[in-house]
Amino acid sequence: MTPASRPAAATTLPIRSDADLAWVRQQVRQTAADLGFGLVQQTKLVTAASELARNTLVHGGGGHAEITPLDNGRTRGLKLSFTDDGPGIRDLEQAMTDGYTSGGGLGLGLSGAKRLVHEFAVDTEPGRGTTVTVVAWVAGVPASRSEPA
Repeated sequence: MTPASRPAAATTLPIRSDADLAWVRQQVRQTAADLGFGLVQQTKLVTAASELARNTLVHGGGGHAEITPLDNGRTRGLKLSFTDDGPGIRDLEQAMTDGYTSGGGLGLGLSGAKRLVHEFAVDTEPGRGTTVTVVAWVAGVPASRSEPA
């Protein structure tokens, strides 16, 4: 691997306050822009990151986010992991259901974030905390559609 193709190291950011949430959003947007994500893709990533960072703070009591640039040789991507040492998610299936909320939110946090990325994984266990990891890849230019004759 040449130095130019070597992905940058991960950046770890604390999530302990609302100010940290803003910093996570800003860093995700900047990293996504640097990797070549378009504006719509950047917005989707920042929205997912915002939801997951807020869950880390509100439901997990705080934790950290890890932002990792990716390069698979064909395209670039971004992996975001949100980790807390909170109570964990008792019923993950229920938590992933649209409309479910354990607080006063809209109930679109986990399921909404999942729809905004290419890959989504949750590692949780009651009493052990939660890590949510998402990956998005830079989309190429859409192929032109053939017009019917």
